Amino acid sequence: MKILYVCTELYPLLKTGGLADVGAALPAALQAAGCHVRLLLPAFAAIAAGVRADGPAVPLPAAGGPQVLRTLQPAPRLIPGHVIESGQPVYLLDAPALYQREGGPYQDAAGQDWSDNAARFALLGWAAAALAYGADPHWQPDLVHAHDWHAGLAPLYLKLQANGRPAKPSVFTVHNLAFQGLFPASSCAELGLPQSLFTIDGLEYHGLLSFMKAGLQFADTITTVSPRYAQEITTSEQGCGLDGALRSRSEHLSGILNGVDYELWNPATDPLLNAHFDGKRMTGKARVKRALQRLLGLEERPDALLFAAVTRLTEQKGLHLLPPILPELVERGGQVVILGSGDDAIETALRDALERHPGQAALRIGYDEALAHRIIAAADVVLVPSRFEPCGLTQLYGLRYGALPLVHAVGGLADTVTDCSLEAIDDGSASGFVFHEFSSDALRGAVRRAFALRRRSADWNAVQRHAMHQRFDWQEPAHAYRALYQRLLSIPV
Repeated sequence: MKILYVCTELYPLLKTGGLADVGAALPAALQAAGCHVRLLLPAFAAIAAGVRADGPAVPLPAAGGPQVLRTLQPAPRLIPGHVIESGQPVYLLDAPALYQREGGPYQDAAGQDWSDNAARFALLGWAAAALAYGADPHWQPDLVHAHDWHAGLAPLYLKLQANGRPAKPSVFTVHNLAFQGLFPASSCAELGLPQSLFTIDGLEYHGLLSFMKAGLQFADTITTVSPRYAQEITTSEQGCGLDGALRSRSEHLSGILNGVDYELWNPATDPLLNAHFDGKRMTGKARVKRALQRLLGLEERPDALLFAAVTRLTEQKGLHLLPPILPELVERGGQVVILGSGDDAIETALRDALERHPGQAALRIGYDEALAHRIIAAADVVLVPSRFEPCGLTQLYGLRYGALPLVHAVGGLADTVTDCSLEAIDDGSASGFVFHEFSSDALRGAVRRAFALRRRSADWNAVQRHAMHQRFDWQEPAHAYRALYQRLLSIPV
């Protein structure tokens, strides 16, 4: 099977969230499972700088001007300074006026959405369909797998460009339903979309054009990144206004849990750490913790229960629940480290709260991949108190590095973390701390349970060992996607 994997981010070249990690790992796992995978990405400056042309450009049919695809040699999978292995061949959508800009892939330097995002990402979907129908005479996919709203028009363009042929099948994966790609209704004409599709059963969402809804309505199969999230988004509470559309397509909706690339996330070999450790030899974790405390200006206390968060600082991620309980956390002997950026109000509130506890709390604004590895490796508890969480990768990294996840019971967090109840500790299934009400008080209760477990060192060590032996690699999800592709292509599983 030949699969065209359409997305906008690829670790380590361009990353704003977990989408980049998935783009780096899932195609390689699919390849290992017997699929032939090529990626299609916009030629953002950071991506274009990390790959080299390999062969002639592939011209596309005119789309408001000459656009081309460049066939590229396999993209390397890296961590800073270390080549892990070759990745998958990449098509780079080369449209400098749309993609070669200062600022981020979706927003300018001031944090405002690019005004022409509709055209920028419609072209990505349109190009996917062009490739599906033979734009590259040397390689034609059997199926298109589109990811998140940026590629949401790909399933629709596959149907519009079929021209009487059977439409190529498509899979649309929702990584976060809250980001929907909403644009004025007038964009339909500008993007070559029939006005007849601008209906409640088509592209229309409260008077706007929704790229996310296009993917949900026109893909042959919809997946999300955890089984529980697939259920949650069919409800009014977490459906972001699209729950009706999702319920109407529920027979085509499923959840496949994301995995972790354990070549990149392995405390026994991680080159970004000053010491290494595993479930049997934990002395290296203490050395990593001491080095991080020194780096961030924390008191070098080995007995401090170190809570850490590596996350976007947005309302979804729940870190605004932390300031009210921070004094108690520090009074109990805890320390807090946060790495992230996002909403100005949340950044300011966290900075004000943490600065009241010098030597016990530290905040780093921005994102630093090396520091992220060091923080998770040093932490005793990793905080993931999200209001909603499609899958979450941080809690999976925490499990591997012996940083027990403290999570809100939603989405992939609920699918992957078992609370340290007495029963779970007794039967050996406990792996973290889970709270159910989205409030500071409920978070406080989970924090108290973490301190209580730490005082019972034998139980803490047993839970930590169990957490570190959990495995959420990409092999199982890759085989689940492969089976899904086979069903769509009517190939015996």
